[in-house]
Amino acid sequence: MTRIAAVHGALAPHRRTQSEITDMVARVCLPKDTDRRVLDRLHRSTKVRSRHMTLPLEHYGELDGFAAANNVFTAAATDLGAQAVRDALHIAGLSAADVDLLIFTTVTGIAVPSIDARLVDRLGLRPDVKRLPLFGLGCAGGASGLARVHDYLLGRPDQVAVLLSVELCSLTFQRNDASMANLVATGLFGDGAAAVVACGANRPVRPDGTAGPTIVDTRSHLYPDTGRVMGWDIKDSGFQVVLDPRVPDVVRRHLADDVEGFLGDHGLKPRDVTAWVCHPGGPKVLRAVTEALDLPEKALDVTWRHLADVGNLSSSSVLHVLRDTLAEHRPPPGTPGVLLAMGPGFACELVLLRW
Repeated sequence: MTRIAAVHGALAPHRRTQSEITDMVARVCLPKDTDRRVLDRLHRSTKVRSRHMTLPLEHYGELDGFAAANNVFTAAATDLGAQAVRDALHIAGLSAADVDLLIFTTVTGIAVPSIDARLVDRLGLRPDVKRLPLFGLGCAGGASGLARVHDYLLGRPDQVAVLLSVELCSLTFQRNDASMANLVATGLFGDGAAAVVACGANRPVRPDGTAGPTIVDTRSHLYPDTGRVMGWDIKDSGFQVVLDPRVPDVVRRHLADDVEGFLGDHGLKPRDVTAWVCHPGGPKVLRAVTEALDLPEKALDVTWRHLADVGNLSSSSVLHVLRDTLAEHRPPPGTPGVLLAMGPGFACELVLLRW
């Protein structure tokens, strides 16, 4: 099995309250003299209190087109990603030279060479480090990336792998777009990164209690006829969000069967799980997850708090929730946990953990 040696989260530099961000969105996204009451209501309904932004709020109106936003993404993602990986390796007691595989996931910008390639010299990674950039997994990317780390280490149990997620969602907000999908997204998503250091079964980890759980198994499920439920439409102005209000219904229809079948293959039931590490897809999605899995009232408290404090960080969020679970609500050793996230496709990613 794969052992998680460290999880570290990093946030973009400019922290702002939800009301400050709503005011910026009203200026940048709504036509002049538009009644903003719908915007205000949508942003309040996200239950987000504050978020971290890549740029000062007054600069978002200056991002004229995809090229300008993506240039900011490339520079800022490299900086934030370097911080996240460096700190995660320090927590794990490992050096950059120990890393055999670097997986990078994002859905909020593109770069060639990819961000992982730009980090090799900057962090002092070996020139023969294997790299795997992943794009398009959206909010599921943190869980899917962790699963691919596990797949790799199963075949190379003496090695070390790092998963890096960087999502600068604010750079995708569309100027002069008063669509419901854009207004919801501008009220929900924030900017951040996360890095996970994982070791194969034969690679020792620090014995001081900082290490995380082992990964027991993973599962992916892509649902048919849901390609337009979530994703991007690529426009001259950048990434225009596709966000169908049916997302909670898809969760209610499919999630329970997926989770119960996954756990059942290991002789487990949902009631055996001592911690649910769930991506904060938004209030309606979290309520749908709770209902579908018949979870106890406080089972997703860490996820709800993460949503309120920093918003939805796309693929980075579930890794932040994992970090906070380990730091503040570490379950009893040897008990099972489930890490889950959903994203474009529409798809569900599940990771079975042993604490």
